[in-house]
Amino acid sequence: MALMRIFFTTIDTSTKMLEMFEYDFMQRAFIAGIIIAILASISGTFVVLRRYSLIGETLSHSALLGVAVGLVAEFNPLWSAVLFALFAAWLIEYLRSAFSLYSDAVLAILLSGSLASAVIIVSLGGAFNNSLFSYLFGSILAVSSDDIVVIAVFGAISLFLLLLFSKEFYFIAYDEEVAKTSGIKVDFLNLLLVSIVAIIIALSIRVVGSLLISALMIIPTIAALQFRVGFLKTVLISLCIALLSVFSGMTLSFHFSLPSGATIVLCVLFIFILSLVINRR
Repeated sequence: MALMRIFFTTIDTSTKMLEMFEYDFMQRAFIAGIIIAILASISGTFVVLRRYSLIGETLSHSALLGVAVGLVAEFNPLWSAVLFALFAAWLIEYLRSAFSLYSDAVLAILLSGSLASAVIIVSLGGAFNNSLFSYLFGSILAVSSDDIVVIAVFGAISLFLLLLFSKEFYFIAYDEEVAKTSGIKVDFLNLLLVSIVAIIIALSIRVVGSLLISALMIIPTIAALQFRVGFLKTVLISLCIALLSVFSGMTLSFHFSLPSGATIVLCVLFIFILSLVINRR
């Protein structure tokens, strides 16, 4: 009897989990979430290895500024988020190389400036509403079919470039000076990497939110690094953690009516804490 009860309980739970895929908005959200998890985890590995973790937070605030401009100007916020995030990424590299400024100082300046500008623009335009709130913390209801197409196209291009230059990105992260003397175009590849990260972050704010996307990009890699394995295995572990977090977060978000972005990040944090406990033992 006990086995039968467990069996039927398992079937009932599985049926309830599959029910959410009957809704179009959940199908779109899961497709977008899987693409974002793949992109964020792979790009996040190079970002963390370069000790550039704060760039995710900075570019997400720059993307939020683009969203604010898009809402006020009645322009597609996703496109304006991509443009503003790209401009911020290029500005970061320019200020860092041309004026020999510390990277963390440049990131802190742009982070605070972008957020302040976004709040002022939205307040003046009267667009501080639920639309902006969904971009701040993510919303599975906000993902449209057009967004899926944009995320898939730009995501495929970003993934292709990450894989194409993966060896060079890793070499630069390991030792930038040695990479320069070896003939690698470090300045170009640095600009390419931050541009890819900017696009990924701008595409992700629909599902995860601009205030939380940095966590999905950074924490899976940090959790994977706790296992102290090789580079490729670290990337694969980070990818698995990100995918598991997105799937768990989306499921909990649907069944308990929780914000998708915040739920995904809490799942990532739970797995990170678990990785610390496992590796400490």
